Amino acid sequence: MKRLARALRQHTDQLQGFGINALPASLDSSGRRPEPSRETTPQEGKVRQLEELAETIKRCRRCTLYRTRTHCVISDGTPEARLVFIGEAPGRDEDLQGKPFVGRAGQLLTKMIEAMGFRREQVYICNVLKDRPPGNRTPEPEEINACLPFLEEQLAIVQPAVICVLGSVAAKALLGPNISITKIRGGVFDYQGIPLVPTFHPAYLLRNPPAKKYAWIDLKKVKQLLDAPR
Repeated sequence: MKRLARALRQHTDQLQGFGINALPASLDSSGRRPEPSRETTPQEGKVRQLEELAETIKRCRRCTLYRTRTHCVISDGTPEARLVFIGEAPGRDEDLQGKPFVGRAGQLLTKMIEAMGFRREQVYICNVLKDRPPGNRTPEPEEINACLPFLEEQLAIVQPAVICVLGSVAAKALLGPNISITKIRGGVFDYQGIPLVPTFHPAYLLRNPPAKKYAWIDLKKVKQLLDAPR
C-alpha cells in the first residue's frame, strides 16, 4: 500500500509539472460522460425485489401445479401498502387473468376494501398458493409448504402495518394447522411483529350471506389497528 501511494504521488507530481492540475471525468464507451448514479428509493427497492421474486416463482417446480396452470398468480396492488389481504389460491378466473381475486369472490373483496375506505390499488392482495389447484380443490399440505416461503418473502418485502387472512387455508398457513377459522376470526394475532386478523373468505361469504355481518366486524377491527397511533 505504501509503494502504491508513493507511486500515485510521484505520478501526480509529474502531471503538475506539466501544468495539469485536474483530470477530466472518464468517458463511457460512447465517448460520453456517464450519468451520475442515483440512489434507489425504498419504493423502487421493493418493486425490484418483488419483480425478482415473481421471476423465481414463475420458474418454481417445487410441486406439480405448474403443469396445469395457465398463469402464475402472484399479487395485485401496491408494494407500499399498509394492509395486506391473503387468500387461499387462484381460481379459474384468476388463473386465466394472472391476477388474484378477480372472480365473484374478488368482486366482493373489492367491495369490502371500499367499505373500509380504501381503493383496491391502495392495498396488497395475494394468495398462499400461486398456482390454481385443479378444479379449485383445497390445497394439499405439500403444496402449501412449497409455496409458503414465497408468501413469507412477499410479506418481508412489503412490511405491512396489518395483515388480514381470508379463510381457513390462509389462517392455518401463517398461524398453524390446528386452528378453526370460526373460533379465531376477529382475533388479533402476531406474525413477525405484524398484527394479523383472520376473517372469512369472500367465497364463503357468497355461500353464507348471514356471515357478512361478522366479516364486517373483523374488517372494522383491521381498520382500528391501521388507525391506531404508531
